[in-house]
Amino acid sequence: MRSRGGQLVAAPSENPPIETEAPAGRRGVLRGLFRKPRFVIPATIVVLVCLIAAFPALFSGWFGNGDPHVCALGNSGLGPRAGHPFGFDIQGCDLYANVIYGARNSISIGLLTTALTLIVAITLGALAGYFGGVVDLMISRVMDVFFGFPTLIGMIVVLETFPVHSVVSVSLVLALFSWTVLTRVMRSSVLAKKNLSYITAARGLGAGPFRILLRHILPNSVTPVAVLASLNIGAVITAESALTFLGVGLKAPSISWGVQLNTAQEYFTTDFHLLLFPALFLIITVLAFVLLGDFLRDEFDPELR
Repeated sequence: MRSRGGQLVAAPSENPPIETEAPAGRRGVLRGLFRKPRFVIPATIVVLVCLIAAFPALFSGWFGNGDPHVCALGNSGLGPRAGHPFGFDIQGCDLYANVIYGARNSISIGLLTTALTLIVAITLGALAGYFGGVVDLMISRVMDVFFGFPTLIGMIVVLETFPVHSVVSVSLVLALFSWTVLTRVMRSSVLAKKNLSYITAARGLGAGPFRILLRHILPNSVTPVAVLASLNIGAVITAESALTFLGVGLKAPSISWGVQLNTAQEYFTTDFHLLLFPALFLIITVLAFVLLGDFLRDEFDPELR
């Protein structure tokens, strides 16, 4: 207390008030994300497409018979009409049902390829970045070989060696030529973390190299790779469609957007709807994954902050 003008007033506190409100947790972060249209719009499209891929029967029955295998040659190539908004394909099958069911293989290849790529990139990038020396030299030289090899030609050559072109075989080939970029990013991230003070302290306490990698380095190094992987999904879906369009990816009777585009190339001058609707679904899906990945990169990649 001190006197001011004959009155006793409280002296201002020398110490600033203690902040009692805890920082926002995960719920606050999620609420913040859902207020941003750059996240909400592509995320909604991605969730919807993934639901279509997982449960196509729930969506294919909205129009027509809902079964992509029920065909009538009398309807071959017919355009959009009542009850069949996408028209019919060359076999007389409902094109809407085929596009809906085509999402499953296209999305499956995108997710499986990205998962395989992440596993390889995190493993090899962590080993190369942490151990260095001969390990880093060997992994880096292998990456250089893949960087210098024509990717599309390599995919075509390897795919031609498979007797059956399935979701698994196409995903394996796409992953074979997709791991290098993410591996290099993971290596750089580990190199930036391995000599920090808390890592040095862990070594001083007797922690082994693999314990340090698993407990300390990987959790703090994997974010840039995971963010780039979300961008990779759209690129993989496009690559699968391109390979199938060239006739070396999935083949009929498999159903995918790439297969539909491959079939449409012979008829699009007379039956343009065969090309239009699969291409629209492909473009919107890839764009949604790219925009979502771009947002996540801007939001969570520390190097861009």
